[in-house]
Amino acid sequence: MVELEQLITEQPNKKSANFSEMSLEQQINTMNDENMNAVRCLESQTTKIKRVIMETSAALKKGGRLIYIGAGTSGMIGWLDALECPPTFGTEPEKVLGLLAGGVDGFSNARVEDHKENGKADLERIALTENDMVVGLAASGRTPYVLGALEYAQNVGAKTAAVVCNPNSLIAKMCPLTIEAVAGPEVLTGSTRLKAGTATKLVCNMISTLSMAQLGKVYKNYMVDVQLSNEKLIDRGVRIVCETIGCTRAEAVSLIQSADGQIKTAIVMGKKGCSKSYAKALLDKADGRIEAV
Repeated sequence: MVELEQLITEQPNKKSANFSEMSLEQQINTMNDENMNAVRCLESQTTKIKRVIMETSAALKKGGRLIYIGAGTSGMIGWLDALECPPTFGTEPEKVLGLLAGGVDGFSNARVEDHKENGKADLERIALTENDMVVGLAASGRTPYVLGALEYAQNVGAKTAAVVCNPNSLIAKMCPLTIEAVAGPEVLTGSTRLKAGTATKLVCNMISTLSMAQLGKVYKNYMVDVQLSNEKLIDRGVRIVCETIGCTRAEAVSLIQSADGQIKTAIVMGKKGCSKSYAKALLDKADGRIEAV
């Protein structure tokens, strides 16, 4: 196992060496400057990010699931991304999952992440299949829980990918499709909830958003499968219909009601001047993509 002291994420950051002696304004500026590295470090990873998105969308198209799995901050980021998919993209809750070592209360039992068998057990518990896509999240690139999960997923025949924040990691060695989001040493030495967490979240944002776009759940820059589950989202849905077909708010509300709350269907009804059933038939023929209707 790689010694922790050798990891970039465990190294002291020279730019914050005197952090406790800085003024508050200097501390803020230092953190802001360092945060930019979480964005810059992904520029070299475009090809791998694209491959992960294509693998993920392919898995989802054939009925599989996107499964994030990780520990600590990394695992919580995956859990949060999965949690946002149903209201944003209209997916079933089980379609995108976030598995966290020890569960949502795992922070109170951090040693759960130290055992490979726990990662395997969590994937067995959800009945992992070869149709699924498993994305391991581990800033260190060496978390046993994630290593065990990826090994099991590969044995099952599922597609695997990973996001790590250190180069040449154990995870990268066993999982070729590993995105290395190396943002450098943290302002607070070893606190990977900072830049490493930000970089991981940015990658998860791209994986989920762009995989869903591949499935036709995005039209122009609108979330057209949004679930109208609260006042904010109802208003957003009305505005989406107004802006995509150029109608009044009253017309948008009427279309949405006629479409049983399905924004994508309402848009096609408005564009084509057709019934709900015909709009749905057109969308089915176009694999759910409004552009192809």
